[in-house]
Amino acid sequence: MTTYHTPVLLNESIEGLNIKPGGIYVDVTFGGGGHSREILNRMGEGKLVSFDQDPDAMENQIDDPRFIFCRGNFRFLKNFLKFNNIAKIDGLLADLGVSSHHFDTVERGFTFQGNSPLDMRMNPSANITASEILNQYTDIQLRSLFREYGEVDNAHKLAYAIVAYRAQTKIQTSEQLIEAIKYCIPRGAENKYLAKVYQALRIEVNRELESLKMMLLHCSEVMDPGGRLVVITYHSLEDRLVKNFIKSGNFEGKIEKDFFGNPIAPFKALNNKVITASEEELVANTRSRSAKLRIGEKQ
Repeated sequence: MTTYHTPVLLNESIEGLNIKPGGIYVDVTFGGGGHSREILNRMGEGKLVSFDQDPDAMENQIDDPRFIFCRGNFRFLKNFLKFNNIAKIDGLLADLGVSSHHFDTVERGFTFQGNSPLDMRMNPSANITASEILNQYTDIQLRSLFREYGEVDNAHKLAYAIVAYRAQTKIQTSEQLIEAIKYCIPRGAENKYLAKVYQALRIEVNRELESLKMMLLHCSEVMDPGGRLVVITYHSLEDRLVKNFIKSGNFEGKIEKDFFGNPIAPFKALNNKVITASEEELVANTRSRSAKLRIGEKQ
C-alpha cells in the first residue's frame, strides 16, 4: 500500500460523521485511505463509497465487501452514486487540498522545492497543465487568476513578469517560474508568496472551487435528513464556500426565508467555531497547521 500522508483531524472528522450501523457513507477524497479505513472500522454493517481522480490512489484500495472505489472527480458525486444504485447517503467526508503524496512526488509539479516540471494535475489525463496556463493565458487572465485564487497583492506586476519572461522562453519548470518572477517576491516572505502563486495555479488547473461547489450541491440532494457533511479545508477560499453553503445553502452566504420568515437552508451548522488541530497533532503533522473542520447536519 502506498502511504500518501497522515490523515488530518482524523478523530474529529470521523466523530463528526456520527456513524451509525448500516449507514451509507462517502469519502470524496480517498488518497491513502486513512479516513476511509477509520470509517469502515466504526461502521459495522453498511457501505462506504470513496472517490479519487488520481490513479496513484487506486493502489490503496481496501479489500472489503463494504467498500466501493470510484475513480473520478467528486464533482460527479451524484452520477457515481446513481451508477452504484445509491439514492441516499448518511454522511460525507471531504479532506480538501493537496496530500503530502503529491508534494513528495516532485515530478507532479505541486512543489516549488527542487526543479520540477509545472504540471499540477490531480488527474494526469486532465486537459491543461500549469505550464500551459503560464504560457498561454493573457496578461489580464493571469492577473485575475493570481488575484482571485492566490490573493496575491501584486498580481498585476506578477502577470507582467510572466508575460515578459515567456516572450523569450517558455516557462516549463519551477526554476524558470521563480526566475521569471524573482523581482515580484517580497524579501523575507519567499515561501509564503510562492505558496500563494502555486495555490492559484493548482486551483485553476484542477478547477478545484468549481468542483467543490458542484459536490456540495449534489451532497444536499443525496443526503438523508440527519446525515452529516464533514469538510476539512486548508485555505480561506475553500473555507468561505463551505461555511456559506452550510449556513445558507448558497455560496454567497445570503439567507433566504420562507413565507413565515424562517431561514431556508439544507444544513444546520453543528460547529459555529471551526475545529482546528490539537497541539499534539500539529507537532506530528505539519499539514494540520492550516486545517479547519466544519460540520453540517442535513435538515
